[in-house]
Amino acid sequence: MTVFLICIAAIWGLGLWLGMSLSLRWGLTGILFAAILLAHVVLPADHPLPRAIGGSFAGWATLAGALALIATYARGLAWLRARAPQTEVAPQGPFSDTELDRYARHIVLREIGGPGQKALKDARVLVVGAGGLGSPVLLYLAAAGVGTVGVIDDDTVSNSNLQRQVIHRDADIGAPKVFSAQAAMAAINPHIVVRPYNRRLTEDIAAELFADYDLIVEGSDNFDTRYLVNRVAARLKTPVVGGAISQWEGQVSTWDPARDAPCYECVFPEAPAAGLAPSCAEAGVIGPLPGVVGAMMAGEVVKEITDAGAGLRGRLLIWDGLYAEPRVIRTKRRHDCPVCGG
Repeated sequence: MTVFLICIAAIWGLGLWLGMSLSLRWGLTGILFAAILLAHVVLPADHPLPRAIGGSFAGWATLAGALALIATYARGLAWLRARAPQTEVAPQGPFSDTELDRYARHIVLREIGGPGQKALKDARVLVVGAGGLGSPVLLYLAAAGVGTVGVIDDDTVSNSNLQRQVIHRDADIGAPKVFSAQAAMAAINPHIVVRPYNRRLTEDIAAELFADYDLIVEGSDNFDTRYLVNRVAARLKTPVVGGAISQWEGQVSTWDPARDAPCYECVFPEAPAAGLAPSCAEAGVIGPLPGVVGAMMAGEVVKEITDAGAGLRGRLLIWDGLYAEPRVIRTKRRHDCPVCGG
């Protein structure tokens, strides 16, 4: 038996060290067993070689047969594995492990949870304007995991924007705002889709564009665009989270006449006369104000998608940043509204 163990150790130990293939080592082991069995068959029992090997023919034959069965099973299993189709295992559930960790603070909220986060991932939101209000809205929608975010704007980044439009950087000066915003959003969350539209929103493209989205965020800086968004969204029965800012004051509401809330024109039937509502360039605006109001708008979007809490349908929230005073004004539909009345 000692001779046998020395031979086996030499075959497997030295074979591994010398880099012999597995099949060669099994082959040498088979030759060793054949030699042992042959010695027991040919030589008499009292011969020195069978006595040195030890055992009997039947014992060695049984051991050799067991090892042969093990080797055959191993080879057969390897053969089947090599020919089995290689399929990629799809991740279980709608979120990867990275996404689950990223959105954990949402998922533990009772009002959002897993179903709410799944609704965010499936949602499609269009943001009109990538300026002061659009900047925080886009950043927070990306961070929150809204699956598809569109942004339309025909402006380019200028030096004067950077005092408040926090999605853009100094290196983006001169670049289209939608592409600057897209890069910033992708850097925050690569798990979402951003659709940039580098053009002005006009009547001839609005309906077709809005039809691809579940909710519109209106953060433009002019009344023509606000009224256009309101008309088209009301016709398509798409809710609009709208906001506006000037100097120290901002306002937010959700315009949704399809659910018996007023539209923008119900509350503001006419644009103010020239000079009564100066632009930010004319009247100025405190830098953090768009961040405060834009974050409120993003919060309303998340609530709308996840059906959490009470939104701002039928209510206009006004934030006075100079005196840190919020006010909420009740609003209602006008039956004579040319957009949603009757």
